[in-house]
Amino acid sequence: MPSELILVIEDEPNIREIVTLYLQRGGFKVHAVEDGLQAQNWLNEQNPDLIIMDLMLPELDGYQLTGQIRARSDVPIIMLTSRREEVDRIAGLEMGADDYVVKPFSPQELVSRVRAVLRRTRPKGVEITEPVLELGELLIDPNTREVKLGEKVCELTAREFDLLYLIASNPRRVFSRDQLLDRVWGSSDFIDPGTVTVHIRRLREKIEPDSSNPTHIITVWGVGYRFDP
Repeated sequence: MPSELILVIEDEPNIREIVTLYLQRGGFKVHAVEDGLQAQNWLNEQNPDLIIMDLMLPELDGYQLTGQIRARSDVPIIMLTSRREEVDRIAGLEMGADDYVVKPFSPQELVSRVRAVLRRTRPKGVEITEPVLELGELLIDPNTREVKLGEKVCELTAREFDLLYLIASNPRRVFSRDQLLDRVWGSSDFIDPGTVTVHIRRLREKIEPDSSNPTHIITVWGVGYRFDP
């Protein structure tokens, strides 16, 4: 079957190029435009499988464009925005968006969000698989949610798995505890940042040969954590 076609609407060239690159690496076809009017014209001729759009677009903003799209189509929409306020997220979702990603974001996480939204909105029987990560002796399979260290199966909780998959999908990128709370727990507002520390310790005990001298999950003092393959 042909790969899904994603329309990317983003006026910042660097973000547009990075998102396009990561989606293409993930096996998707991509058409990228820089403003709402270009998107509007393209959508008059084409039917993408999913739309990723920045809210603050020139010519025609994301709210207006979403309203127009929803008047005629139920194509999945993921909104990108630098606004972190809850009211903005709620407004976007109530307009008809299926998901909401706040800048700055991990491109690999965005690809995972795309797959998740497509999974939710596709008819039964059509499956989209997440990439399996093979990092030395460590294997992380998001489709079965299984983690192996060599021949040993590592028993992880759901939250531990989500945390591990996020950082392992972004090798050597440093995440602060607040970023990890936002991306794994969904918010950093009402959760003690020490929660991340506890989960990191448990992960090390399960996947590191020597949890007191970790070689994969590294502490970056004063900043957060990174994953070294």
